[in-house]
Amino acid sequence: MYQEIDGKRIAEKIKDKIAAEIFSFDELRPNLAIILVGEREDSKIYVSLKESEGKKVGIDTHIYRLEEETSERDLLDIIEFLNRDLLIDGILVQLPLPKHINTDKIILALDPKKDVDGFHPQHPDYILSPVLGSVKACLKEIKFEAKGRTACVLYNSEIFGGGVKELLEKDGLKIIEKSKEADVLVTALGNPHKIKSDDIKQDAVVIDIGITKVGEEVLGDVDFESVKDKAKYLTPVPGGIGPITVAFLFKNVLEIFKRHYKLGK
Repeated sequence: MYQEIDGKRIAEKIKDKIAAEIFSFDELRPNLAIILVGEREDSKIYVSLKESEGKKVGIDTHIYRLEEETSERDLLDIIEFLNRDLLIDGILVQLPLPKHINTDKIILALDPKKDVDGFHPQHPDYILSPVLGSVKACLKEIKFEAKGRTACVLYNSEIFGGGVKELLEKDGLKIIEKSKEADVLVTALGNPHKIKSDDIKQDAVVIDIGITKVGEEVLGDVDFESVKDKAKYLTPVPGGIGPITVAFLFKNVLEIFKRHYKLGK
């Protein structure tokens, strides 16, 4: 029988520390700019969550909602403006972007010291990708022993997948291609209920990064009912990896903010 990895509980512990530290700075507050292009439901869910949770920890969010048809040039102009804006500590471009916009070009246009997602190849060491931080936090939560174990990462974006594979390899896991043979399965396909019982190994750790809104429901890549009697550990959707990524995002904003104003360490 599976055990649920409680992302909300992990996230709350991280956010409590962030809120306490921001409170100690009196009137100074970190500022995060979030750029949302288009009307994807999953992207709107994430942006709404970041906006509401930011208020709780003391981070001011500035949302730039752009139409689907927004040109790449106009988006680059907005990023250039935010790069120069001294009020803004961090910038987040909500992915995925519309197909007519080159995602790599947009990421490279960000000031690496303001890139809170940690996608820019020159981002400083104190900025950790929230997705990577969240995967690592889940494995730490269950005290997972990586030595001699295998992992499979399913993804549709090299930005996510490549980084996750590198992280798991550094932690001692061997990356394999067959999900049904992996001790750890991390999936970020954005394909609702794609992963069934037959796709996973007995007693696997399953970390579901995928999120898709279908009607009024928010679904992950993993068919929870199908795999729950086979997996050892599962992250639910919603309430699993999502809250943790938001917490790590805020942690990055705080780290950037402290260096901006030369606060703390």
